[in-house]
Amino acid sequence: MKKIFLSVLLAVFCGLLPGQAPFPTSSEIRQFMASKTCVVLESGNTVYNAYIRKAVTEYWTVTPYEFISLSDFDSKRADPSFSFLILTETQPSNDKSGSSYNFLNLLQGKNVPELGKMPEISAIPLSAGGEDDLEYGYKLGAILLFMQNHARLIAENPAMIGRRFLSYYNRFTPEVRSRKILSTEADLSSGLGSIDKIKSVYPYDFEIVSEDDIVRAIREKAPNTLILHKVGPGEDADAGFCYKMLFGTDDSGLYYFDQHRIDKNNPNGLLPSDLKRFLRP
Repeated sequence: MKKIFLSVLLAVFCGLLPGQAPFPTSSEIRQFMASKTCVVLESGNTVYNAYIRKAVTEYWTVTPYEFISLSDFDSKRADPSFSFLILTETQPSNDKSGSSYNFLNLLQGKNVPELGKMPEISAIPLSAGGEDDLEYGYKLGAILLFMQNHARLIAENPAMIGRRFLSYYNRFTPEVRSRKILSTEADLSSGLGSIDKIKSVYPYDFEIVSEDDIVRAIREKAPNTLILHKVGPGEDADAGFCYKMLFGTDDSGLYYFDQHRIDKNNPNGLLPSDLKRFLRP
């Protein structure tokens, strides 16, 4: 898969393009809401292209859209009548493991010399670099719904600068225990590989389910339900970063975002310490 490769410093607030991509001004947010969103496809007939086409066609409603090539992006990106949904690959400079991560970025068109200077509406960690597209394709619907929900929120109140950071949404984490969490086994750390292990830490509603179950929950807007989205550098990774997010299926909200550095005490996946955070008032 050919992606635009970015080398950036990811701080605790993830989702920044190189040079700290600027939060859109109120006029740029209005431009986005009036724009046509160009969904940038990868070169060739990739699995990503198939998944993003299907997810956008099914779930994208905030703006009109069209699918374009990378070369089209180069020619259109300076035009503020366009916005762009584009996949980028990032290697954090503070990750000594050399791991890279794919981000799905929503950018507003602007005549600036660098990609990192384009106003950033939203950016979501999608997968580890080099990971099979099948590992995250089934969650794209929930991710796109959240990105649109986020765009609408900042359009309603551009003064909410805090909403540029995913950690802004952790104010809703106390609501997690009133909802059902759905997760595939692959998104859990080794210490949480069974319901019994989960219940020993977290007594509230949590189910280990299949990918099809998560797709169904997204499509049917299952009430009071959250799905876990985990991004980490491979099943057996002993270094790098792990990102964890909980998306609401009925309201397209984000209820939890965190990241941790992978080591022998904090393996790849949702940790018991994450579940303990859900228990805090």
